[in-house]
Amino acid sequence: MKEYKVLAINPGSTSTKIAVFLNEDLIMEKTLRHSTEEIQKYDSVFAQKSFRKEVIIESLVEVGISPHSFDAIVGRGGLLKPMEGGTYEVNEAMIADLASGERGEHASNLGGIIAKEIADMAVVPAFIVDPVVVDEMDDIARISGIPEIERISIFHALNQKAVARRYAKSIGKSYEDINVVVAHLGGGISTGAHRKGRVIDVNNALDGEGAFSPERAGSLPVGQLINMCYDEKYTKDYLKKRIKGNGGLVAYLNTNDAREVEDMIKKGDEKAALIYEAMAYQVAKDIGASVAVLSCDVDAIILTGGIAYSEMMTGWIKDRVSKMAEVVIYPGEDEMIALAEGALRVLNKEEEAKEYV
Repeated sequence: MKEYKVLAINPGSTSTKIAVFLNEDLIMEKTLRHSTEEIQKYDSVFAQKSFRKEVIIESLVEVGISPHSFDAIVGRGGLLKPMEGGTYEVNEAMIADLASGERGEHASNLGGIIAKEIADMAVVPAFIVDPVVVDEMDDIARISGIPEIERISIFHALNQKAVARRYAKSIGKSYEDINVVVAHLGGGISTGAHRKGRVIDVNNALDGEGAFSPERAGSLPVGQLINMCYDEKYTKDYLKKRIKGNGGLVAYLNTNDAREVEDMIKKGDEKAALIYEAMAYQVAKDIGASVAVLSCDVDAIILTGGIAYSEMMTGWIKDRVSKMAEVVIYPGEDEMIALAEGALRVLNKEEEAKEYV
């Protein structure tokens, strides 16, 4: 097999993660931290582009890796138009949409832009893989109950699809041959029904739909929420933050750290135990709904994300769903290898890069 050297770039709000792979072997990984003072110098996410690119190049050169030595550069996908899953070559249309921030400003928007600029230096292709806006939902899943609102797909597509592919490989099949339910358990929680390589239904994890999470309120009783919206003691900003950022575990227990919650439970905190198990309960309900979406034809239920390291959380979920299908746990996010794998599938001609239009 030919050896390919790939640089993966994953920009976050106050850091940029980079990783260098020789095929699937990690040879260098680093998190580049950016101080608040550095970030505040720029009036937009796009304005940070040159600063972040220079830091990446300097970090590579420091460890003796030339930015011209790669076969491909792959960046985290940002807030783009809804698209099918897969690996996309970065083109001018994509750069224009990422730079405009029309669909939302997020640091991940810089992933494809910086990847393209470094790739042009090396005269190699630049890619993004399975951004959060992957939308493969069946038409029936888009119906909300009122015509003015359509259900939309925004979720942890990169990690969900990566672990689904990993599971398929472990049983000697391709992702396109299996049906799985994947629950990503992190700061946000998303549960997707994967049918033959497509996520045909999933909750909008960005807005906190579905199970509540460490920071998000989850799906709420609509009537009571409407009443809060028209109560003068609540501002729009307060309610938006209550739904996303100050909801979930933060609202009940004043922490977004599941490890802290487990420590509280071990010390006898009954409220913490109830709230934490309620989160598992809601995840299990979402899994059951996704099993129904797949007509109960499910090869496995996969638990992933940072909270999947918790035996307490995964144990509660398994107790409720294990009769539906085998439960497989892939803890963590592994976003960097997932990005590299997407690029390698194209380089190895296992799939064709898609075009963003």
